[in-house]
Amino acid sequence: MNHKLKTYLLPTQPNSFIKNILQLNLAMLLVSTSGVLGRAVTLPPVVTIGWRALLAVVFLMLFLKWKKISFRIAKEDRKQVFLGGILMGIHWVAYFKALQLSNVAIGMLTIFTYPALTSILEPLLLRLPFQKIHLFLGLLVLGGIALLIPDLDFENEYTQAVAYGLGSALAYALRNILMKKQVANYHGSLLMLYQALIIGVLLIPFSFQTTIEALQENLIWILALALFTTALGHTLFLLTFRYFSITTASIISSVQPVYGILLGVLLLGEVPKLLTIIGGLLIISAVVIESLRSAKEKG
Repeated sequence: MNHKLKTYLLPTQPNSFIKNILQLNLAMLLVSTSGVLGRAVTLPPVVTIGWRALLAVVFLMLFLKWKKISFRIAKEDRKQVFLGGILMGIHWVAYFKALQLSNVAIGMLTIFTYPALTSILEPLLLRLPFQKIHLFLGLLVLGGIALLIPDLDFENEYTQAVAYGLGSALAYALRNILMKKQVANYHGSLLMLYQALIIGVLLIPFSFQTTIEALQENLIWILALALFTTALGHTLFLLTFRYFSITTASIISSVQPVYGILLGVLLLGEVPKLLTIIGGLLIISAVVIESLRSAKEKG
């Protein structure tokens, strides 16, 4: 049995363990900046994501060259990578739309339903046995979502935000299922590079639907998204897989919405309502339960 799956944590010295935990939390903090940065940008989401993707391509190319990682993708895998890029683009655009319509808490909590959605969709799409626990987790997430929605009036911007957030989570879950084989065969940053390139190219027609002045005003935020959130955050998260099992990293990644909401409180003054906090706890609980259950099965 693979010892990485048998134990949550790989054996390390105490000092190294603390260093690795800090590195993983730094990665989560960087990734969670998407919430406050997404709120800071005033451009339409398609414009923001187009420029974010193109700038991320530059940073990722520099990283891959530095690590001397091959840029080659096998011909038979290119279709899946392309479709994965489209789904990733939908995920990003819908997420940023949710942020613009509501706040950091609503935006981040709704997209973090993707682990539960994945656990339900994966058996259906890959024809794997469906487990009853997934029905419970789905209901738990639905309960959390219900608390995030003020009412069922789709003219209400918060209701629209939850709908966009769920659409974003669905696209991300489908992308992850589609890319499951590719993740095992290619470096994560290489896959991220090509998907960012696909997103950037497809959104180029929309990227210029803004004024030069508006672009200049938002450039610093878009650069921060491309560098800190996309290139550094996701790459650092992938590097932590050397020290932790994938399951452990996934469980700890549940802290993302917490970091994101705290950043929203500190930097934007967005204090979530009590019902939002309770709904968020239900959603995050579902993620942790599924991660622990998966770890027990593999162990």
